[in-house]
Formats: sequence, C-alpha cells, structure tokens
Amino acid sequence: MRSDDWLGGLDGRLRQQLEFLIEIDRLKGVVRGSRIADGSRRENTAEHSWHLAMFALTLADHAVGEVDIGRVVRMLLIHDIVEIDAGDTPVFGGTPAADQAERERVAADRLFGLLPTDQAAEFRRLWDEFEAAETDDARFAKALDRLQPSLLNHVVGGGTWTDYDVDEATERAATGRIADASPTLGTAIDAAIADAVAKGWLQP
Repeated sequence: MRSDDWLGGLDGRLRQQLEFLIEIDRLKGVVRGSRIADGSRRENTAEHSWHLAMFALTLADHAVGEVDIGRVVRMLLIHDIVEIDAGDTPVFGGTPAADQAERERVAADRLFGLLPTDQAAEFRRLWDEFEAAETDDARFAKALDRLQPSLLNHVVGGGTWTDYDVDEATERAATGRIADASPTLGTAIDAAIADAVAKGWLQP
C-alpha cells in the first residue's frame, strides 16, 4: 500500500514533480502484446519506452531531416505514459482508433496535469507533437515506435504476427511510415518482413 503523506510538507513544485514520478511508476505494470527478445514474457510499457529511447540514441544517424535526437528521446519517454489510464492498444486486434484517441487524450489531461504548470505544458506539447507526427522529430519517433515491435516479433519467431494471423499487407501498412523517416531503416524492415513471410510468420 502506497504511503506518501510525507509529501505534503514539501515545496509545492517539488511535491507535484515527485507525485508525478511516483504515479508513472504504474507504467511498469502495463503489459504489452510484444514479447521481449528472449521470448520468455511480454514486455511492459515502461520497458518499451526505455528501449525506444535507446533506439533513438543508437539509430540517430539514420534519421532524415532536421532531427533533434534529444527531443526525440523526450517524446519517446513520455509518449506512452497515457497507457497508465488508457491501457495498451495493440496495433493488431485493438480498439477503434477514435476510441483510443479519446481515452488517451483524457489520460494525458490527468497525468501531465499532475506536474507544475510549465512542465505540464511542455510534456503535453511533446505528446501532442508525437501524436500529430508532422515534424521531423515526431516522424522519426513514430518510425521507431513501429520498428521496435516488428523487430521483436521477428526475433521471437512471429510474436503478435502469429497471435493475430497478420498478413504481409497489414504489416507493411503498419510500418510504412518507417521509410519516410529513414530510408535505411525502411530497407531493414522490408528485409525483416520478407524473411518473416518466407518463414511463415506473416501470411503472404
């Protein structure tokens, strides 16, 4: 049982920041469809966000456009915090996009609203930018968010592709934005998809 009565005696700004940080610990309990690379279990959303931040740092030289990797990392670390309230919506077999968007908007209002006003506004701007995917930073972040689960599916021999009987066309539609943000990463995912079809993990 959580006990945070002691926070009441702290400076207001620090109290809000610590309350937010304690609240987002709940992200560790949100289980996703993707399995971790050894196949032993499904990843949680906090692990997914950390892994994406590492994707950004490692693959930065493959981004096209005027990409600020520091901003991309910040986006990736906060983009799925809304899943604390809204839950994870799998790419395959999930709920309608409109329902998901509304649930996540309400979650963003509450969760970022725990922070001091200036930080709440900054985090919300980054989250909105990621969702809109109109800037170079956001497009690269979105590309990585599509690349990571596909690579994990390939590493574990099918993963959510076989769970949901996904076909090649559906997977290509889901990963199409990767090439727009990075042609080299687009080539990599194309090779992974072709190999998955050949191995029977994706339906042709």
